[in-house]
Amino acid sequence: MTADNILTVDGLSVSYGKFNAVQNVSFSVRKGEIFGLLGPNGAGKTSTLSAVEGLLKPQAGTIVVDGNDAASKPLHARASLGVQLQSTSFQTELFVIEVLQLYAGIYGVPASKSDLMATLREINLEDSAMKKFGELSGGQQQRVSLVIATIHNPRLVLLDEPTTGLDPQSRRQLWERIEAIRERGHAVLLTTHSMEEAESVCDRIAIIDHGRVIAIDTPQGMIDKHKSDPEVIAVSRRGRITLEDVFIALTGKAIRS
Repeated sequence: MTADNILTVDGLSVSYGKFNAVQNVSFSVRKGEIFGLLGPNGAGKTSTLSAVEGLLKPQAGTIVVDGNDAASKPLHARASLGVQLQSTSFQTELFVIEVLQLYAGIYGVPASKSDLMATLREINLEDSAMKKFGELSGGQQQRVSLVIATIHNPRLVLLDEPTTGLDPQSRRQLWERIEAIRERGHAVLLTTHSMEEAESVCDRIAIIDHGRVIAIDTPQGMIDKHKSDPEVIAVSRRGRITLEDVFIALTGKAIRS
């Protein structure tokens, strides 16, 4: 582990009974970096993220978050984490401002109503403060969810397919919020099925398949490394090699359930 790493995962293995969901996975996420974890359905992305979150106990390997070993200092490690899941499960009958007040209290963050209104103003939701959370659109809910995930100013933010189902405008706005986290020197680990998202916002990516990391590089570095591979050329459909072409060539054309 280097001083620049906010997250270090080394030799991680996660099993469900006899099924090995994650096998000897290693990667690191640096300070001020957006790191993407890409893979087909069932490849091990969510299991890896769940182990980092502390929701799953790994069978082997180490996870270090902001210098804290997740096994020996779980509370310290979790205190450095902010988590946004793909589907939000906040109290739908609470007003938006009440949801923010609730989670500020849970995290022990001193925040007055005017502070929270200023936060809502930053994400263009000041006029929705007295709307019930369940009345917000999907994009609006994702914006609030990201605020809650980062309300305690965590060193590492975990995002599980954060832009799934969003329209282009909402997706771009969420990308800007994610990039702002990086600009503050914090780190982001996100899972995504969107190759456009990976190319647009990720500094580095890892492709995981059948529970193993099969490639780690910058998006462009991965394209440059594999653009002459016959398998990549064979699947290319756009006249130029894209990250999606490389992804399909490395993980196969078969649809995963």
